[in-house]
Amino acid sequence: MIEDPLLAELAALRAEVHGLRDKVASLELENTTLSDNQLIQLRLIHALKEKKPGKTELSRAEKIERYLAARPDHRAAFETLKGYLQLDNVRLNEAITTLMSTHPGSYTIQKANTGDKRKKILIMLPK
Repeated sequence: MIEDPLLAELAALRAEVHGLRDKVASLELENTTLSDNQLIQLRLIHALKEKKPGKTELSRAEKIERYLAARPDHRAAFETLKGYLQLDNVRLNEAITTLMSTHPGSYTIQKANTGDKRKKILIMLPK
């Protein structure tokens, strides 16, 4: 009779251990799934940060390149380029950044020597 309650308690403890093992396994699976999801999210964020220029930006950069090549001094003020392309400051800066990244070392930005010192000039460097 003394052994019956001990055996019953032992069986109950074994069942509890098996239940806990199942919970641990399901928590580990859930943790793995969460880790995988976080990794996917980080990859997507990284891909969004590495924005490649689109067709419009490339087209604008080519227009700036042609415009500067046609000018005798190979330079133009940002304000002139804004008027030529009919863009705002943000879009013009995107186009100039694209131009400078696709042709490294071919262009430089300089502050205006005369008049308003805040004005910038884009210069095509000689090849």
